[in-house]
Amino acid sequence: MRIPGKWLTAGGLAVALATVMPAMATAAGGRPAGAGGRAVGRAAAARSGGSESTLPAGLASLSPQQLAGQRVIYSYSGLTPPASLISLIKRGEAAGVIFFGQNISSKAQIAGVIKQLDQANASSRNPVQAPLLLMTDQEGGEVRRLPGRPFLSEKQIGANSRAETLATEAGQGAASTLRSVGMNVNLAPVLDVYRKAGDFDDQFGRSYSTDPNVVSDLGARMIKAQQADGVAATAKHFPGLGAASASQNTDTGPVTLNLSKDTLRTVDEVPFAAAIQAGVKLVMVSWATYPSLGLRPAGLSPNVVQGELRNRLHFTGVTITDALEAGALRGSGSTQHRAMRAALAGMDLILCSAQTVTQGEDARSELAADYTDGTLNGPDFLASVNRVIALRQSLK
Repeated sequence: MRIPGKWLTAGGLAVALATVMPAMATAAGGRPAGAGGRAVGRAAAARSGGSESTLPAGLASLSPQQLAGQRVIYSYSGLTPPASLISLIKRGEAAGVIFFGQNISSKAQIAGVIKQLDQANASSRNPVQAPLLLMTDQEGGEVRRLPGRPFLSEKQIGANSRAETLATEAGQGAASTLRSVGMNVNLAPVLDVYRKAGDFDDQFGRSYSTDPNVVSDLGARMIKAQQADGVAATAKHFPGLGAASASQNTDTGPVTLNLSKDTLRTVDEVPFAAAIQAGVKLVMVSWATYPSLGLRPAGLSPNVVQGELRNRLHFTGVTITDALEAGALRGSGSTQHRAMRAALAGMDLILCSAQTVTQGEDARSELAADYTDGTLNGPDFLASVNRVIALRQSLK
């Protein structure tokens, strides 16, 4: 949910957001204190009946580090990807990379970087011969990492008499801009239903409307047009941040949205249901807490990820967290602990966007350890890997 103004500066994310939060877990890699965490994991695995999910042909021999790597999106600072990231990609331990303003000086420069990453991904040492997920935020209006379309913000589109046509053109424009440099995932559209002028989404023009039906229609049009042109769309921020006030920013601190379950389901989640019907490939889950759905931030809550998104709305695509270093998770421990809790909740991809490769490595190592010792349910883990690999293969 990163602040748009910071997205457009050379500095990228605020330094404060790149700071690794204090560890609250044990010294054993950030897993829950005591033996209870592992016992719960083993019990869950036992209840699965031992029926392991199967990986695509040729991938059955992936190591735990490679399996875990399929669930991590990395980031880096500056204009040149570090050798450590190139090495991870060559070894098949990365699902993809997110790019920020400070990674991009021109289209030609970032296209060259992406060519380098693609070459690393083609290494004979990498058993996962599928495109990397190369993503950015190209929402339109203020929130654009790359110069070019879509020029209009969601608010400008929603207020226009030609809104339906413009939403389609925004999807086409976003896809064209990203594909021109080799990117294949857009972390857009925002499907939040804003409430008041000047609130969190509206102050940056990031919501189509206060009407969930309008948001549903325009968001679906943007998604369909974008994906028809070969760029995967991401509906965000489930179950909705439209009720957040101007000061409620999950990047900087905890956010609680006291909405009834009925309001969430009849207003905020409506556009996500439409996006799923439109075939959206990814859904980003917010870090806000919704007390009517549970007491954890949404992306750490099985009630939200499994209960609302998977079971109620029947989403079968890839789930992705918001920024793992967000201030909203201040009380959720280390990078390792957050990654583990997100995976336990059912998140497929962990977005490590602090612009340091080490953050992604910490998350990957934790997930590998949790998979190996049974803290994370084996079949569920492989199901997540399968969804991610299927997404990667669909973007060839």
